[in-house]
Order: sequence, then C-alpha cells, then structure tokens
Amino acid sequence: MDIRKLNDELSVAPQISAADLDGLKAAGFRAVICNRPDGEGADQPLYSEIERAAHAAGLEVHYMPAEPGKVSDEQGVQFGELMASMPKPVLAYCRTGMRSTTMWALSQSGKLNLPQILETANRAGYDLKALVRRIVNQGRTPSDVAEAQHTVVIVGGGAAGIAVAASLLARSPKLDIAIVDPADVHYYQPGWTMVGAGVFKQQETARAMASLIPRGVHWIKAAVAAFEPERNSLVLDGCRVVKYEQLIVCPGLKLNWAGVPGLAETLGQNGVTSNYLYHLAPYTWELVQKLKGGRALFTQPPMPIKCAGAPQKAMYLSADHWRRSGVLDKIDIEFYNAGAVLFGVPEYVPALNEYVKSYGIDLKFSHNLTAIDGPARIATFTRTNADGSKESVQQSFDMIHVVPPQVAPDFIRVSPLADAAGWVDVDPATLRHKTFANVHGLGDATNTPNAKTAAAARKQAPVVAHNVLAALGGAATLARYDGYGSCPLTVERGKIVLAEFLYGGKLAPSFPTWLIDGTRPSRLAWLLKERILPPLYWQGMLKGREWLAQPEMTDK
Repeated sequence: MDIRKLNDELSVAPQISAADLDGLKAAGFRAVICNRPDGEGADQPLYSEIERAAHAAGLEVHYMPAEPGKVSDEQGVQFGELMASMPKPVLAYCRTGMRSTTMWALSQSGKLNLPQILETANRAGYDLKALVRRIVNQGRTPSDVAEAQHTVVIVGGGAAGIAVAASLLARSPKLDIAIVDPADVHYYQPGWTMVGAGVFKQQETARAMASLIPRGVHWIKAAVAAFEPERNSLVLDGCRVVKYEQLIVCPGLKLNWAGVPGLAETLGQNGVTSNYLYHLAPYTWELVQKLKGGRALFTQPPMPIKCAGAPQKAMYLSADHWRRSGVLDKIDIEFYNAGAVLFGVPEYVPALNEYVKSYGIDLKFSHNLTAIDGPARIATFTRTNADGSKESVQQSFDMIHVVPPQVAPDFIRVSPLADAAGWVDVDPATLRHKTFANVHGLGDATNTPNAKTAAAARKQAPVVAHNVLAALGGAATLARYDGYGSCPLTVERGKIVLAEFLYGGKLAPSFPTWLIDGTRPSRLAWLLKERILPPLYWQGMLKGREWLAQPEMTDK
C-alpha cells in the first residue's frame, strides 16, 4: 500500500483492496474513508467489498465519493465534519489520493494558511497549486493558464488510446502526443472470460501501463474532470489545465454496478460473480468448479455493453466444464437476456442454438436483472411482455454470473462532447466529432452503432490516426471506418464461433470459409483466440502494427 501521511490524524492513499484492511488495522488505523465512486475502473473493488472487510477488521468506514476534479467546497466542509466525528487515525483513499487530499485541503480553509496546506500536500506527493487558483477565482478554472500543451492529446490509456497513439507515431514519428490516464495497470480485458473458465491465468491479462505507453509519448498520469472544447482545453483532477490542437477521446465506459440494487453489496460472495471485474474472474472459475448441482443463472443487460458475446461465453464455458465433469444433468442453466434475440447477427444464431440445446439452457428473453438479494440467493428480473407491459419475476440461484448495465463515464456524459444519451457524438465513418472538428473519438465511449470490442478499436485506431494527421495538414484524404467488430464466441473449451461483421450486421470474415467458417464452431478459431490474439494485442495492436487493419480511404 502506498500510504502517505498528511498529519497525525489523517493519511491518504490510492485505491486499496479488501485484503489491505487487516494490514491497516495492524498499522494502527481506526477508520477508513472512501472518496472514489464505484465503477471508475475495471480493477476497482466496490465500496461494499471494502466495507465488509473493514467491519471484519474492526475498522469504522464511510463512503463519501467525489468525481475527479469536482470536489466542491461543500464536500470539503463535510469531510472536515466527518473527520471530527471519527476515531483517529484515519486513512482516506480514492483512485490516486488526489481527491482525498483535496477534500482535506478544503476542510482546512481558515484553519491553516495556504503555504501550510500546500507544503503538507506536497510532502505527501500531491501538487495543489492549481487548487489555489480555483479558490482565488471563486471556483472558476482559468483555462488561459495551461499546465501543459501538446499537438495531440489522447484521453484514455486503454486498448483504443494506446493503439491510436502507436498508429499516429507509425505515421508521424516526431508528433507531439500526450496520453491522459491515471491508471497504473493496463488490462487485456478480452482474456477475462478465459480466466473465468480456468484457461488463462489472471496475471497474464495485466501489464504495467508504463511499459505500454509508446516511446516518445508523454504520459499525464491524471484523471480528466471536464472538457472545454471551445477553448481547446482539458481540466484535470486538481483543476490543472492541458491544451491541445487535436483531441482524441477514448476513455472506455463505466460499469454501473449501482444500477442493480443489491448487486454491489453481494459481488464476490453468496455465489454472485462477474467476469467484467479483474479480481472476480477467478471467483467465477471457483464457483463453476464447486457447483455439482442446483441452478446457475447468467444475465445480459440492455445494450450497449462491451463485448456483447461475453455473457454467453461465460455460460457456454461453464456448461462445457459441467458436462466434462459429469454433472451437467444435475444443473439447471438459465440465460436471462434483456434483449429479444440470442445474438444480433442472425447468421450466427443457428450454431449458438445448437449449443443451447446441447447444454439444456433455458433462454429467457426480455428479462432484465433489476435487483439481487445475495444472502437469500434471489434474483429479481423485470420481464417485458409482447404487449409492452412489464412484470416482476424472481428466481433463486446457487450461482449467478452478472453482467452490469453500462454507461459512458460521468465526465463524458456531462460534457459538451456528449449526445443526448451521454456518448461521444462522432460521425460513424470518419469518427470525427459532429460539432468540434478538432476532436475525434473511438472505442467504447462513442455513439457509433458497432460492437464495443477490442477488435473494433483495432480497426478504428488507424482511421482516427490518419484523420487526425489529415486535420493537421498531413494527408489529402480521409479514412473511413466500416463498423467492423469481432466476437469470438467460446461455445466450448476448444471451439469458437468466430463472429465478424460490419455496420448493419453485414458479415465480414477475415479468413476464407474453407479455413474458418465463422458461422460454425471451429477449433482453429479457438487456437486464434487462445494463442494468436493475445500476442497480436500486445505486440501488434499496441505497437502500431496494423495487420489486417488498413483503413479504407476516400477523398475529402
């Protein structure tokens, strides 16, 4: 744990885990404050997990979340009041510790002078100079004063962000680029389904962010608080300002665990799991191995979600293990899908239906998970009937794999870049923003009607790289994205239905049908998923090598 002491009563830290709480108790802490909202990161433990572990360790714990860069004066006052009421010493944490430090600094207004506040924070490794500017300017951030300025600024260091940075450098090696992302770890999220099936090891899907940022690209290790596109500016956590000539927005999406009442409180226990969290994918495999009989539920929320096939992948691989273990006939498998079809591209449905029948899966369409009682092991669904009416349905379970509802990140949804639904509003072909010509978007946070997959980002990155350089005067043509997405549906251990399609569900196979017929289960497609795609991701996509990803060109 990276614990930084502000004074004898308060220390701050980046994100902690449930396993850290016993150590905090042993170190003498008596209370914990969480200043980070749930759902900011895929590797982030939910507050309920921290709360359970804190209570088990005999620590007082409180939840006081704040969005990055948006800690208010009122929250500063509340933080001070909370501190006054808690047993000391206290540990407060968020993603990096900045929000916790900011709350403390605001709570000290009128108690300590500004130099004391700044020096205390600086000793702990937090620069609050910009916070002074905010206070002096009565809450307004002076966007004409920038901490940094770059030709291209990329928001997000996930698959899309690093891939587009690498593609830009492959075309223009001396281009001034910065990536803004606070995370220390980068995850190969497509691998988590395989972790949940015992095929991949958890640690194989994680690498240090610093090892993946392309050489020559500036890494601004901070969270974005707000966009000011009319001023070509970003406001970062701590109210720092970064200016740009061209902006690329690809922060991923937010897993809305709070969207299902009771879910956050029971994740990781009571048979409730999800492969959509790094630290819970191994729990999925543990549950699958232990289940010898009973009822297993698998859920899929309304679209859009990242990797729309992932809910089914978890189900098929689990069923395959139970069949191989000789217990499949003792387990009732039910798939609760908020949608009306098994898969959005009809050509792939017959092969999937064969596995549904083989595994004895009971399909429940138009059922959306709306509540869960973990201790009672009861899931509540809202069923939409043919006439549009809705009714509540409850089902007991021994194991449930949940896919949470998903939304654009908060700082995107409230920004000038968002459409009415909260997604980055871009042209579906050029990926340029519909209002701000020097802004492009790619990846999961855009409103393009394609599948939200790493394969889509791999195709989008060269398009955005080319079009950004065209905007800078470096190309006379524009590149077009055709909506390509790929979903390797793992229907059993050793076989995959390789779905590949464009906008409108048009099939787009990468291989001749005599080699891989994507509409049929294939062992070669499994080899592709297990052996080829991970190195293609790490050594190809994130290095700017655009194998089978060259964009289509068109005149301006």
